[in-house]
Amino acid sequence: MTTVREVMSTDLVTVAPSTMMTQAVRAMSKARVGSVLVLEDGALVGIFTERDVLRAFDQMHADPARVSPLSKGMTRDPLTIGPNATVGEAMDRMLDGGFRHLPVMDGGTLVGIVSMRDLARSISKG
Repeated sequence: MTTVREVMSTDLVTVAPSTMMTQAVRAMSKARVGSVLVLEDGALVGIFTERDVLRAFDQMHADPARVSPLSKGMTRDPLTIGPNATVGEAMDRMLDGGFRHLPVMDGGTLVGIVSMRDLARSISKG
């Protein structure tokens, strides 16, 4: 069975909760990723995804959202998965939760992120 460790990305885009939403969007665009991981004092406290951008702009309206910190629009305390979990377990967790990005934690340490695209690629190549 293919594990999350085999398909996850370790090239992480991280930001602080105080980062402005526009800065986070720029970081996502520059890195060509659909999410940024939000760290505070080295600990994962949230995730900010393309869907969070849309939700923030809808609920807060465009101008206030542009100058708001991520702490106002991020998903707090996101579900995570371990690196030794199977691709199937990760897929189930994402489908059950209705999201497309899953931080990978080894104990208390952030070691990667896996996306629905990563999982789909591993299945199609399998």
